[in-house]
Amino acid sequence: MQSGTARTKEWVLDYEPETPREIEPLMGWTASGDMRQQIRLQFDTAEEAVAYCERHGIAYQLFRPTPAARRIISYADNFSFSRRDPWTH
Repeated sequence: MQSGTARTKEWVLDYEPETPREIEPLMGWTASGDMRQQIRLQFDTAEEAVAYCERHGIAYQLFRPTPAARRIISYADNFSFSRRDPWTH
């Protein structure tokens, strides 16, 4: 599978949970009365996210994204004579 980079260049604001989640005894589902856990705000830049948090008095932590480690190979490399790994099946 080849994954693209769509929607990976934006900054996201996730709220910290105010109350811990509980397990409902009847169905066993995880439940919470905290509505902020359902909110997820997206920003184009880190500066916009920080400005929003400061404007609304929200404590924040900024995590820089780590670049994805990807090895670019083609499908034809699976059948190459110079393949390092042996064919397994």
